[in-house]
Amino acid sequence: MTLVLDASVFFSEIPIVGPAWTTPSVVEELGDLHARCRFEALAATGLRIRQPRGENLARVDATALRTGDAGVLSATDRDILALALELSAVLVTDDFAVQNVAHHLGITTRSIRQRPARAIRWRYRCSGCGRYWREPGECPICGAPIKRKLK
Repeated sequence: MTLVLDASVFFSEIPIVGPAWTTPSVVEELGDLHARCRFEALAATGLRIRQPRGENLARVDATALRTGDAGVLSATDRDILALALELSAVLVTDDFAVQNVAHHLGITTRSIRQRPARAIRWRYRCSGCGRYWREPGECPICGAPIKRKLK
């Protein structure tokens, strides 16, 4: 089974067995000495680095908009999701938003330290007047912030 590794893997000691991949943006996030050493050890045993293709990033973006997670996914989150999609790999992460989008894309996920996230869909509700909207921002009716909440 091929794995795509999020940055949180490099801060843990979970064993990685089999082919593993990550993205350049994940490698850039590894500022901690322990994480860097873990990365070097995994790279020495076959960890590969690859940038995902644009069409897979577009699928991730479209799915994240549908699930309501677009506003909380970082560029690195988008990259690992797109790479897992591209390689039909298992995504190893503890990030709930990443796991949620992965579930909607049909990507299998594996948690590191957290319980696995269940697939959810977000709604947006005005914190002032209570109306529901399609996206976050400012309410066109009362001007209050529109916030994300569980559907």
